[in-house]
Amino acid sequence: MATDKNATAKKAGGKKADAAVTIARGAHVKGVKPRYFAKYNDSVLPELKKRHKDTNPMELPRLVKIVVNTCQGEATQNIKALESAAAELEMITGQKPLITRAKKSIASFKLRAGMPIGASVTLRRERMFEFFDRLVNVALPRVRDFRGVSLNSFDGRGNYSLGLREQIIFPEIEADKVDKSRG
Repeated sequence: MATDKNATAKKAGGKKADAAVTIARGAHVKGVKPRYFAKYNDSVLPELKKRHKDTNPMELPRLVKIVVNTCQGEATQNIKALESAAAELEMITGQKPLITRAKKSIASFKLRAGMPIGASVTLRRERMFEFFDRLVNVALPRVRDFRGVSLNSFDGRGNYSLGLREQIIFPEIEADKVDKSRG
């Protein structure tokens, strides 16, 4: 009888089907630590403790969140461009993006306050470390003429900004299905 319930749940799109969808979207599997989280705790954190003996352990640098965003200037005339950019951002991060809106009106850009112009995703904890792993080991090596990242991109508060010219460096995005190269 239990197998009949599972079969009907799968057909009706119940819990079993939902679990498969969330795992495909990049959900974290319980009991498995992301590779970079383990590397940070096992090798990076002890090295930082050796270098900074007098500092409080809570003051040591660590990843807290990764914010991935895109702004589509053409979204003022073509809302489909924003929808496809948001769908690609969801494929890359495994999380549904938040649509960002313009704060001010700018007449020269034909932009009014409140118009949707971009999409943003904030990644934390396991998803953050998994995304960072894919970014460092898969996406950045696929960038044409990649010469490393600049140390000058840090701001005064320890935040790092990295801009990418095209989204096809991520393996989740199929190059032949992309309508336009977006950064």
